[in-house]
Amino acid sequence: MLAWTLLATLLFLAILFRHPHFFQDVQHVHNKLKARRRVQKYARTNYTILDRFLEVVKAQPHKPFLRFKDETFTYQDADELSNKAARVFLQSGRVREGDTVALFLGNEPTYLWLWLALMKIGCTAAFLNHNIRSKSLLHCFSRCGARALVAAAGQMWCRSYYQEVQILNVFGGECSMKPTGPHHLQASCEPMSKDLRSHLNLGSVAVYIYTSGTTGLPKAAEVTHAKLWYLVLLLSVSSLKSNDVIYTTLPLYHTAGFLGVISAIEMGLTVALRSKFSATQFWDDCRKYDVTVVQYIGEILRYLCNTPKKPNDRSHKVRLAVGNGIRAEVWRDFISRFGNIQIKEFYGATEGNFALLNYTGKIGAIGRDTFLHKWYFPYSLIKYDVDQETPLRGSAGFCDQPLLPTGEPGLLVCEISPDAPFSGYVRDLQQTEKKKLHNVHKKGDVYFNTGDVLSIDEDGFFYFQDRVGDTFRWKGENVSTAEVADILTLINCIKEATVYGVRVPGLEGRAGMAAITLKEGQRFDSVGVFKHVEQYLPTYARPRFIRIQSSLDVTGTFKYVKVSLVEEGFNPRQITELLYFLDEKVRDYVPLTLDVFNSISSGKIKI
Repeated sequence: MLAWTLLATLLFLAILFRHPHFFQDVQHVHNKLKARRRVQKYARTNYTILDRFLEVVKAQPHKPFLRFKDETFTYQDADELSNKAARVFLQSGRVREGDTVALFLGNEPTYLWLWLALMKIGCTAAFLNHNIRSKSLLHCFSRCGARALVAAAGQMWCRSYYQEVQILNVFGGECSMKPTGPHHLQASCEPMSKDLRSHLNLGSVAVYIYTSGTTGLPKAAEVTHAKLWYLVLLLSVSSLKSNDVIYTTLPLYHTAGFLGVISAIEMGLTVALRSKFSATQFWDDCRKYDVTVVQYIGEILRYLCNTPKKPNDRSHKVRLAVGNGIRAEVWRDFISRFGNIQIKEFYGATEGNFALLNYTGKIGAIGRDTFLHKWYFPYSLIKYDVDQETPLRGSAGFCDQPLLPTGEPGLLVCEISPDAPFSGYVRDLQQTEKKKLHNVHKKGDVYFNTGDVLSIDEDGFFYFQDRVGDTFRWKGENVSTAEVADILTLINCIKEATVYGVRVPGLEGRAGMAAITLKEGQRFDSVGVFKHVEQYLPTYARPRFIRIQSSLDVTGTFKYVKVSLVEEGFNPRQITELLYFLDEKVRDYVPLTLDVFNSISSGKIKI
């Protein structure tokens, strides 16, 4: 017996020494399989997130569902208010069962009541970024085939965009619809008939969420009722507990923000919602609402670390932070300053068919490889030609020659299959096909092109390296370079424009920069350009730097050459052409001198 005990102990130590994350891997695989069985059960019974919401309402009607400012809405409140909203939709005559309705709102309780209401009458919601303007707004509305658009009172300016084409009925949302308040909807709160949504199944589209993708205007990704469950399960395996309070300052039109809400519904939790992130109010809110779980993007945690230190920095109940995009140094600073908060970094895309979770807490990693990924979601990191913007293929025409060694960055692609589907973009076959790679490892296979460059170390941890294509990430938002360039070329003095992202020391993502040429006889109208981008582009998409050139290099297929532009960045030591910097204080593009460059690089000038 002693010999067997000794042998078992030695085996146990050998496993721990060679595979230090063995037991965490086993636990994660167990949780994933358990979650997968839940989804399969939901699929067999056609059980949706709305069914789960109604079940939670019956089980715990008086538990707080949403806390916003000084108001608290129970699950029963949410049910009744969404019933009222559903009746208003139907009674208006502007929305019929099965229609698509676009929501053009900021973070507020009404957003959730309207979304629940649309599900109750068998409709699909389209989540529009309320920061978009002009061409982008028109494009997003028409692309999803929406019958109506709901805007808050402060967004009524959007009516002017639609008067010309006469395609929209606009009716206002209320910022607060508390049952006892003076502005509540005058409609019955009785339950809606299930017959209104009898045509729905888990394959039906639940919501359209827009993504910048790699080129052009925003694209509407189809999120089915089944995919909602897969999104929920990403957080459900992140150590959430039944008594947690989730705090989100992320926009609800983003998958990341929406994810917190639907995960709370699945587990019957409370959501503390803020209209917009505030670094100075963040921890006060956490204390006010007894928050235990916070959602983040990398920029949020960096902003928090940059605030002045306070004696009560660790006076809170937050135990878990879930999100993506945090840099290793910010990760270390955050837990050092604000306490031993467990950080669960994840990776995924709205339209993607592959996701990762860093369940071990390895600083800097976005996830860890397990046999389940290769089994259910076959993926590869393949070599990519940045100049040609295409994967490298071997002599046989496949992407596995030569193979990538451990640690070398490669383009992440994931095989499209029934277990890992890719629904594509609504009414955009061309962009849908551009996200597919054919004959990657064998003839006839099809892979989803994530557009992200990752690496895997010898211990199986994934690390994010960069994005490829015509998109860069700034202030937590994906920016389409083609869209920004289109806006710039509407300016009278600008002839051509190519847009790209450049690194700024100490900041996540890439700041927008534009290389432009001027029309003959025109000078650079710096104030006019500032006013134009301010009017037509959201803050995060406005070029921070402008470079004026006599001409722009193009390829044989007339694509702008950006590689050297990206490498040179905004450094006046390397660039002889005129450079300008967006100065929001003086509301102008000012000359980017060496002193300005040094101040930006050192962090003295904030952008």
